[in-house]
Amino acid sequence: MSKTTLDKLNSFSVLGEKGPFVDAITGYRPRPVQQELAQAIENAIQTKTSLVAEAGTGIGKTFAYLVPAIQSKKSVIISTGTRNLQDQLFYKDLPLVCKTLNLKSKIALLKGRNYYLCTYRLEMTVSDGRLSSRQASHDLQLARRWSSETRSGDLAEMVNLSDDSEVRSLITSTVDNCLGQDCPDFDDCHLQIARKKAQQADILVINHHLLCADLVLRDDGFADLLPDADSIIVDEAHKLPDVVTQFFGRSVSSRQLLELATDMRREYLTEAKDCRELDDAASTIEQIVKEFRLALGEKSQRVAWDRYKNLKPIIEKIAELTDLFEQLEEILEPLCPRSRGLESCFGRAQSLHEAFVELTKDSSTDMVHWCETWTRSFQIHQTPVDISKTFSERWKSQGGSWIFTSATLAIDGELSHFQQQMGLQEAKSLLLSSPFNFQEQALMYLPRGLPEPSSADHPIELMKSILPILRASKGRAFCLFTSYRALQTASIWLSENGQFKILIQGSADKTELLRRFTQSDNCVLMATASFWEGVDVRGNDLCCVVIDKLPFSVPSDPVIQARISACRKAGEDAFAKLQLPQAVISLKQGAGRLIRDPSDRGVLVIGDPRIISKNYGGSFIKSLPNMHKTRDLELVKGFLGDID
Repeated sequence: MSKTTLDKLNSFSVLGEKGPFVDAITGYRPRPVQQELAQAIENAIQTKTSLVAEAGTGIGKTFAYLVPAIQSKKSVIISTGTRNLQDQLFYKDLPLVCKTLNLKSKIALLKGRNYYLCTYRLEMTVSDGRLSSRQASHDLQLARRWSSETRSGDLAEMVNLSDDSEVRSLITSTVDNCLGQDCPDFDDCHLQIARKKAQQADILVINHHLLCADLVLRDDGFADLLPDADSIIVDEAHKLPDVVTQFFGRSVSSRQLLELATDMRREYLTEAKDCRELDDAASTIEQIVKEFRLALGEKSQRVAWDRYKNLKPIIEKIAELTDLFEQLEEILEPLCPRSRGLESCFGRAQSLHEAFVELTKDSSTDMVHWCETWTRSFQIHQTPVDISKTFSERWKSQGGSWIFTSATLAIDGELSHFQQQMGLQEAKSLLLSSPFNFQEQALMYLPRGLPEPSSADHPIELMKSILPILRASKGRAFCLFTSYRALQTASIWLSENGQFKILIQGSADKTELLRRFTQSDNCVLMATASFWEGVDVRGNDLCCVVIDKLPFSVPSDPVIQARISACRKAGEDAFAKLQLPQAVISLKQGAGRLIRDPSDRGVLVIGDPRIISKNYGGSFIKSLPNMHKTRDLELVKGFLGDID
């Protein structure tokens, strides 16, 4: 098909039976719902309006927005919720669509700075030579060898470097410690090169964190992080509210404090050996941070700051750290002329001092004040209770068209919850169901006789009830849990009674677990939150998904508590407005792991009796694909027996 002919086709026709994709992709079949979505997105781009669209699994929403985006010949930013989708768009989907449309758009990929190698910090870490383990030393040497080979500096290329490697933070920069134009490696900086390409791109692929960071910078009057764009497409839009909440709040962490101490000690050794006070101050930071963490209690948890603010040990550590910040500024200020690194440490000490003071005093009523602790670290937050007004102001001020899309946005066939949550009531909406034949392809099984989900016996009783199903499916199952405790209890029982190969989240990274799952017979993968979405196993490798409970948020979570309180003060039903919609969206994500292709078949097991016994259970049922529901175990076993 000639370029002239293509230019005359709208998005609906391009994706149709006479369009170029029929010849470009083996087995391509036009999907009317995909064409409808593409046409709606094309109209939004042309009219500079905004659209909220749920596109059910199998619609092909990626091509539905890439085709009109590229054909518009306008500047477009595409924001995703996951790194995997970001890479898939840039390396696979965009090149394919551009080639098929015979258009040479400039495309670029931009990630957060924590994904790009900082060659300066790499060499500083190598020179320092102080690492906590052999594994860290191995990872550092791996990174050094790779640094001489990479062109992009994207750490995703280092498949052998685990996500939790200590070395990652040592070979990347942060906003706090980046030396900017004063860095000796600035001209070859991978991050700066990526940002320059981003500024010149027609189509730029980013993630929600970068999108929100840019909105915050623009609002604060600083230089923008991203180029201006005619259209912004937000895929995996169900993830956006949490990211917006994070970025429009404020926080300070033990990691920031410890990184400052590390960099101060490094500057002492290289630029200020005559100032022993600097090294002593770094050690004092490390000691106070350790004591502060101990004062917060042993558990890893998220709790309201009110629980801590009047405790004597916390008050004492706040005073000590505040005094230390004042001492740091006195020590560092006269040292600033010696190096850009010392100047950076001084600026960071001032910023952290200000943030720490702000975050350890009472906050305004429109903010949630809370603290999060892990085994050795902590973070203090102030988070907005309501993000709708704030985000609405930002997207309106940006201008152009905004498209928000996901497979899971609707509740009971309505998009109003997401629109109200994000302040998008003025945007047009479109709800398109999956083209898959769920009545033929899937069964929903609701086991009888299970205890209430709050019962300690629930995980084991659930495993007992589904054991015949797992045998009938020959493994090939995901068991998804709402808590690590339930995961561990169920995993132990099934390992002892099931005669399956059990893979447990955390025993290897996500990619490796999925590889083992698809390459193993009689295999059951046991997992929690991270496997509820963004996991795509097609064909007969996966034919059973078990969800232990309806995924309601923990009501004791301080952010949830504050939002529930705000709803009640406004005379609204917090359960109906807040807790139920979020749980429905999460369940849709988990259930969406089952049917990923027109030829897939499988069984969805929901092990929570409340889906039948409670009135609100209907909202979950109506929001899931319309598959046949049964409580007949023999029917389920027969259905699975027909899957090769």
